[in-house]
Amino acid sequence: MTEVTVKDSALRKAAGEGMDEFVEVFFTAIKDAVGGELTAETMSELNSDQITLWAYRILRDEVMDGGFVQLIHNGYGPFIFLNPFAKAVKEWGLRDLSKMLYSVHSLFKKHRDEIEKDCTDDEFMELFEKHPEFDDYDDDFVENEERFTAQVAEYIDNNIEKFARIENE
Repeated sequence: MTEVTVKDSALRKAAGEGMDEFVEVFFTAIKDAVGGELTAETMSELNSDQITLWAYRILRDEVMDGGFVQLIHNGYGPFIFLNPFAKAVKEWGLRDLSKMLYSVHSLFKKHRDEIEKDCTDDEFMELFEKHPEFDDYDDDFVENEERFTAQVAEYIDNNIEKFARIENE
């Protein structure tokens, strides 16, 4: 396992700035500890909670930017839907997010091949029109993102040792 460290001063500063910054401190430390990329090799250097946080970050960034269609098109579908991510976030206390992921998983399986195909920008934009069944889930995620992130921050705060060692300066 790669040791992930967070400076106490950075943690205190982030905690004072809000939940997004608090979560970001841990995500950045995890990412930096493995060289900035999540690969099969670097995943073996992280524990399940660290990988789950990285997956949440991918999910949040992709869905907030372009919805589940974008997440799937950009190749993250298997990472999110074919791993125990939904189960992990449920164990973190994010039951609503877990339920949503199980529902979207069915759509992922049904439409994966079409959505993952290489395509032009125009064809990519057409995917949103062809797959309106994702719209409600996109909206639900966006409406609840702040609550989901707060729940992630709370889980991290209650389990800091699973994410990083706090380094006093």
